[in-house]
Amino acid sequence: MRGPGGWGLLRRLVVAQGVVLLASGATTWLVAMIVGPPLFRDHLHQAGVPHNSYEQFHAEQAYRHATAIAIVVAITVAALTAFVVTLYLSRRVRRSVAEVSRAASDVAEGHYDARVTPPRLGDEFDELAGAFNQMAQRLQAVESTRRRLFGDLAHEIRTPVAVLEAYLEAVEDHVKTLDSQTIAMLREQADRLVRLSADAAALAQAEEAHATIAPGWVDPDRLVDAVRAAVTDRYAAKGVALASHSSGPHFWGDKQRLAQILANLLDNALRHTPAGGHVTVTAAVTDDDAVFVVADDGEGVAGEHLPHLFERFYRADAARSRDQGGAGIGLAIAKALTEAHGGRISVRSGGPGSGTTFTVTIPSQPVSESRNSGRPDGREPAATTS
Repeated sequence: MRGPGGWGLLRRLVVAQGVVLLASGATTWLVAMIVGPPLFRDHLHQAGVPHNSYEQFHAEQAYRHATAIAIVVAITVAALTAFVVTLYLSRRVRRSVAEVSRAASDVAEGHYDARVTPPRLGDEFDELAGAFNQMAQRLQAVESTRRRLFGDLAHEIRTPVAVLEAYLEAVEDHVKTLDSQTIAMLREQADRLVRLSADAAALAQAEEAHATIAPGWVDPDRLVDAVRAAVTDRYAAKGVALASHSSGPHFWGDKQRLAQILANLLDNALRHTPAGGHVTVTAAVTDDDAVFVVADDGEGVAGEHLPHLFERFYRADAARSRDQGGAGIGLAIAKALTEAHGGRISVRSGGPGSGTTFTVTIPSQPVSESRNSGRPDGREPAATTS
């Protein structure tokens, strides 16, 4: 592991260890030669050895030689030990860094399933490996989403494009005339393509909503009233009754995103509720959660379809949904936006003809704040009915 023209990790560690050993050895030698002999001489005198005697001279010489040999042996053993430990650690670090480097190259080449094993060299190295794996996992998820989205779009676009191509060829071959009926069919297929494009863009934004959520305190009454007002005309035109109920204090959330969730659920209910049917939207806020329910007495959903309703482009009745203008993305958007709030969305139905109920639950307060604190209205829960 060496950069161009640079020193490798092993050489750097060996040099660093050598500097430490030289400094330690020099310090030990100076202390032993300057402080040691006077102390040794004092002990000899206390033991009865005469000053400046032959015995004192040989004893001091023996002390100096023994000290020098001990220091040299100690430094040699320490140097060998340091070299072995440094060699072992440098190889482990080099293998770990090389593994991260190879994995990074794989990710750069589009192999997002690359992962690295925590080297167990300390928290810092393990955190680096964990951060890399999280990055690769996130990139893999984004790439998987992108591929599924393109695949789904290609599948959905194929039908209107095929119809457009067939009608245009028929007009060119004079099999069909460009009358009002043909123009209406061409316009219908073009509108389907426009809706698909808009829905795909909305879904992409929703799946990245964790970066665009702008939460604040939301009045449930105003939220429900605003959503109801936006769809009232369409409900009246189809002859479907819409009722709303709301209760509870202000809660924490993104008003625009929540309105989008409810609007998508109400659009879905309208498409699958016949004239004369009823749809109800309710909001109930407690100190823990804000719960929104959209219920209808319309077509209902068979049990085998319920687990798949929130998948993009999924339709329980594909032909009918296409005829009614549904692209199968609205519920996927609602799910993505709900999860961006840290919440969950569920659906239940007793089967065909028994209606459908969607329930959205999100935390009613910021996670960082304590319960029963910080509400801007300061009111107790009170029910309102419209």
